Amino acid sequence: MEKTMNPTAALIIIGEEILNGRTKDKNIGYIAEYLTNLGINLREVRVIGDEEAAIVEAVNALRAECNYVFTCGGIGPTHDDITADSIAKAFGVPISENAQAIEMLLERYAPEDLNAGRRRMARIPHGAALIPNSISKAPGFILENVHVMAGVPNIMQVMMDALAPQLAKGQPLHVVTIDTRVGEGTYAEALREIAAQHPTVSIGSYPRFTAQGFATQIIIRGKNLQTCTAAADAVHAMLTNI
Repeated sequence: MEKTMNPTAALIIIGEEILNGRTKDKNIGYIAEYLTNLGINLREVRVIGDEEAAIVEAVNALRAECNYVFTCGGIGPTHDDITADSIAKAFGVPISENAQAIEMLLERYAPEDLNAGRRRMARIPHGAALIPNSISKAPGFILENVHVMAGVPNIMQVMMDALAPQLAKGQPLHVVTIDTRVGEGTYAEALREIAAQHPTVSIGSYPRFTAQGFATQIIIRGKNLQTCTAAADAVHAMLTNI
């Protein structure tokens, strides 16, 4: 695939409930597509539990490798919401109640209802900028290239919308999808040859089951529409001649 200078990103999903299967993740696919549309290349996704050492290790490793790191989960009001403290430890900075975050929470809660649990959601690492949350008001935050968001999907989504204008964009990829009922084993070698003949695009083959039975998708991605189209024409011709 042709070289790209698009920004790179990594995603960390935090939560024991994801690892034990109680909660089915809905954030990875959404964020992956969102970033792709911005021309940001998502290079890695990690799913980890509510463990400080694991969060610190993942954040420090990935923020050194990618332009952006996004995290989801662990910024709520309960004792097991430890993401903010872990991020502070990763950066070696203090954490305390943030006055602006308290003001945001007061847009939703009366002062007398802002109990200790809810005030936990206003604890922000020093030096971080806040990510607004138009749904529940409890903010996420940005510390250098790390963007910390809620795990609840609809709240994460409004945080992504708030973040998007601040992110450096790259060149979005062109994507061509070809559906076929020809099995992968039938066209594997021919597709390998096509991929070798079109090195500036990425060609992937993905089997799936549909209501109509077994099917596959051949997906071609690249920065140049003409090169994607040329590769797609070759794939169509190959499928026709099988």
